[in-house]
Amino acid sequence: MPRQNLNDLVAFRAVARERSFTRAAAQIGVSPSALSHTIRGLEERLGVRLLTRTTRSVAPTSVGERLLGSIGPRFDEIEAELAALSEVRDRPAGTIRITTGIDAAQTILWPALGRLLPEYADIQVELSVNAGFVDIVAERFDAGVRLGETVAQDMVAVRIGPDMRMAAVGSPAYFAARKAPRTPNELAEHNCINLRFPTLGGLYAWEFEKRGRAINVRVEGQLIVNEVALARQAALDGLGIAYLPERYVQAFIDDGHLIRVLSDWSPPFPGYYLYYPSRRQQSPAFALLVDALRFRE
Repeated sequence: MPRQNLNDLVAFRAVARERSFTRAAAQIGVSPSALSHTIRGLEERLGVRLLTRTTRSVAPTSVGERLLGSIGPRFDEIEAELAALSEVRDRPAGTIRITTGIDAAQTILWPALGRLLPEYADIQVELSVNAGFVDIVAERFDAGVRLGETVAQDMVAVRIGPDMRMAAVGSPAYFAARKAPRTPNELAEHNCINLRFPTLGGLYAWEFEKRGRAINVRVEGQLIVNEVALARQAALDGLGIAYLPERYVQAFIDDGHLIRVLSDWSPPFPGYYLYYPSRRQQSPAFALLVDALRFRE
């Protein structure tokens, strides 16, 4: 049905219910004469009289009553649904899907969600932990979490964590039998715990920098894992040196279960960012989550 016919039906419903062109015209925001013209046009197209008009009153004909009974409830349902959508727009509610790595999930997302979700019962958050990069548009995620230097330029990036540092660590038992490395090149003499990430297509090259001099080292060792938790446990068990986010091993360094080496070769780098498409229309729930995660110095 053409759009103008739908508008004409809305006009008819108003007149039939109000039993007055004047009141109906005020309700839908047109003049009484324009409304009368609209109804006449609708009756001519349908070939039936819908309203009986007198100088004092307006009432639906039997055909008009039948039409009102048919379209009235349907238009009421549409208006109710539009009102419900308006409420959702203004009230934080709905499901937010986020793809993230395990470290960011545990150290940043989890604490923020623990504060946010108890206050907003209508918000649901789905966390999908992935070691590799995910196309959030193709996979229909609302947002993703990555290190700042890896976020695509066409995305909106919101900083959600402090700068990070990497830490090369090994257990006291491991270093009891070996001399600690003083430079990244001396790692060649050590049993290093390699990490394999799907995003890299191979083993992670350990990145070091000192006084503007950057070095990427391809280390070797007996053990290769694809999860930082396994690499940390292997270092704690004395199986070699692991190179992991400082925050992930700091407690073990503090209590003496791990020894840090090459700390002067590991400068800070941009931490975690929440990213999402720039064209995304933010819902109240999503905007609330972004604000809860936003990093503040």
